[in-house]
Amino acid sequence: MEEQTVTPEAQTAPQEEKSTKKNILQFIKYALIAASAGVIQVLSFTLLNEVVVKMNWMQNLMENHETFGRIMANDYGPCYLIALILSVIWNFTFNRKYTFKSANNIPIAMLKVFGYYVVFTPVSTLLGNYFTAKFATFPAIDYIVLGITMVVNMVTEFLFQKFVVFRGSEGTAVKKNAAPPEKASAEAPRANGDV
Repeated sequence: MEEQTVTPEAQTAPQEEKSTKKNILQFIKYALIAASAGVIQVLSFTLLNEVVVKMNWMQNLMENHETFGRIMANDYGPCYLIALILSVIWNFTFNRKYTFKSANNIPIAMLKVFGYYVVFTPVSTLLGNYFTAKFATFPAIDYIVLGITMVVNMVTEFLFQKFVVFRGSEGTAVKKNAAPPEKASAEAPRANGDV
């Protein structure tokens, strides 16, 4: 009988496949939570852009306060910023808990996400204002720009959270009702009737 030897490459192949599946499932989970944050962003943007901005008290503010009027001259920016903040809070909270299952220091993690948005927000706001003004006659340009921005945000923020914010802390959150590993393994034989 011929003896078969297992190469190190053959041993690592199942681990790599398992890791790939885990990463794909993680991205799907992230995308679903990001989609729910996207719904919050679109709904809040629409409410602000289509209802609040057109209310009499808002129109009076824009007419009577020069600085506020200039800020709201292209109302895409302020509406986008408020909607973005709401979706970021939602997205961070649920992805930390369910996608990355991280128990790392929340204020530090939030500070890292804040750093991401210190770059992303001005760039996306300026580009959003530019394109909504340049193509102002194009139907639904506000929503087209918002949609493109949200897709770019989802992909880049996933990568930033995975490789910067939660790097090294994925899977560190422990369920409150879960027994510590030593306790669970010590009690397992008793549950089966073994001594």
